Amino acid sequence: MTALPEGRHLARKRFGQHFLVDAGVIRRIVEAVAPREDDLMAEIGPGLGAITRPLLDRLRHLHVIEIDRDIAARLRAEHDPAKVTIHEGDALRFDFGTLGDRLRLVGNLPYNISTPLLFHVGADTTRLRDCHFMLQREVVERMVAEPGGGEYGRLSVMLQYRFSMDRIIDVPPDAFRPPPKVQSAVVRMIPVIPDVVADDHAMFSELVRRAFTQRRKTLRNAVSGLLDEAGIEEAGLDPGDRPETIGVAGFVRAANVVVRRAKVAG
Repeated sequence: MTALPEGRHLARKRFGQHFLVDAGVIRRIVEAVAPREDDLMAEIGPGLGAITRPLLDRLRHLHVIEIDRDIAARLRAEHDPAKVTIHEGDALRFDFGTLGDRLRLVGNLPYNISTPLLFHVGADTTRLRDCHFMLQREVVERMVAEPGGGEYGRLSVMLQYRFSMDRIIDVPPDAFRPPPKVQSAVVRMIPVIPDVVADDHAMFSELVRRAFTQRRKTLRNAVSGLLDEAGIEEAGLDPGDRPETIGVAGFVRAANVVVRRAKVAG
């Protein structure tokens, strides 16, 4: 496989475009994804087709979601519509559930919208088989971080509730044109059934958000207004601990205490 040329398309900053051109990295990503002919797969942000083409070598059909209308037009000109379905629009607003079950997602995600896009994808994992995403390495480190580390935070908790995740490939800036100012990495995300299920996902999300807004404070102070010391202890947690030391299940239990108390009070 050879490195792919950019053609005459100029990367657009507003879309966070950095086009992957390193043949070795492309090969490693496709090997990690390991597509099979009948897989239901969608690529987010195909760009100039660096990953699209080798995926199509192995797949019967591929869906792509592309916001740049010039790139979408280029893809239409290059690919047989029987092989590629092009969804022109914003991936943040795309309903991935409409594509079917056991969906596999692949993409070099725009770094400027990566966090909201990850939350959008993770909002409903019931139809997902797996995801392989290229992201800023710092973001991937936060995604896979364990409690007690400086990278562990809201992103870690909310995504680990939905997925098992592994950082599988590191990608240097010179693998792209134009090269980004940050290191990149590929993360594999596989949906899981949580050990403890949130009774109200919105409350779980709000409690985690509050906790890490003041991550250096103790849990009793960070979530005050939602849960008092007795409630924290009811969840099996120490009010004196900091949020960054609490595992995913601990946050779920705490949120469930809030929900149960609200039902009793109501």
